[in-house]
Formats: sequence, structure tokens, C-alpha cells
Amino acid sequence: MIISFEGIDGSGKSTQAELLLSRLEKQGIDVLYVREPGGTAVSERIRSILLDPEAEMDPFTEMLLFSAARSELVRTKVRSVHESGGIVVCDRFFDSTVAYQGGGRQLADPEWLNRFQRAVTDQIVPNRTYLIRVDIETSTRRLENRLGADAAADRMEQAGTEFFTRVVETYDRIAAAEPDRFRVMDGRKGIDEIAEAIWEDLESLLST
Repeated sequence: MIISFEGIDGSGKSTQAELLLSRLEKQGIDVLYVREPGGTAVSERIRSILLDPEAEMDPFTEMLLFSAARSELVRTKVRSVHESGGIVVCDRFFDSTVAYQGGGRQLADPEWLNRFQRAVTDQIVPNRTYLIRVDIETSTRRLENRLGADAAADRMEQAGTEFFTRVVETYDRIAAAEPDRFRVMDGRKGIDEIAEAIWEDLESLLST
């Protein structure tokens, strides 16, 4: 089973992914936890390029680098666990590329990009995706608090309000198109409240 967490920067998705990982491990369940981009030696090197504030690149190049990192991660780690019936918790998966590069960068039709990303993952699709949704104002405030006055935002965080507005809108469309896979969580609620809602939903999924 693959469980992915999605949302814009500052949504709290990473916190929720880590809380779920901890809860599953306390249940004695072996879990593979991965973040994107990253998770392998090659993918982490690609991550450093993608997030480098000084790295200028064409949006199509950006999309291909994200896809290359994802392909490496799936083929070297995720696929074997998935095929053996294990659980993988992903802090981002291919929906991020559809939302960020397809919607945010307006690189390509999101439907085409969705099909392309499924080819990148060899048709591996999350069983459940938790979209932690927040508005742009909340995201901006959280990022400012997290980064502090002197810290520099990474290359993706510097993309601007219009970019992130398009990302949020694209996430909403993706979730609406796949209601059986997506669960949308109000990221403005308390951390524990969101975590409990996720656990309640996942327990029902695990029991089927």
C-alpha cells in the first residue's frame, strides 16, 4: 500500500506524514518512508539542484528532473515494497508535479502530465492520498515563521503568490477528479485533530 501526502509548502503535510509514520511503527508495522524529491543517492543530488535558489532552469527541465528523481526512487525502493505488500509513506508523489509544474508553471496540460507521471512511476499509483489544504495566506505566514528573518527561501518557495494560487487550484481539481483516492484535510485545524482524522480513515482502509 502506498500512502502519499500532498499540499503546498507550509501546509503541514510533512508533519502529518511523519506523525503517521510514527503511529504505524508503534503498531509494529514495517514502513518505508520517502520524501520527494530525494530518497536515494541520485535523487538527493537532483533535489539539491532543484531547490538551489541560484539554479536557473527551464520549466520543462525542472519537470524532467523531478521525474528523474521519482523514477529512481520508485525503481530502486518503492516498487519492491509495494509489490511485496508492504506500506510506503510518501511525502509528495507524482501529484506534486502535476500541481506544481502542470498548474503552477503552466508547463503542460495537467491531464497529459498526469499520464506522463504514471508512466514515470511504471503505473504505480497511491492507494490513498491526503491533501493537506491551506490557503495562500496561511502558507505564507507559516513559511515566514519557519524560515525566520534571515533565512533564504529555496527555489520553489520563491515562486510567488500567483504561482501557488495556481498550484492550490490544480490540487483541488486533481482531488475532485479522484474522490476514491483523495482525502482532503483542512490544514488550518490543529495538528492532532488532522492526525486523528487521517488515522481514522486509514484504519478503515487497512481493514478492507
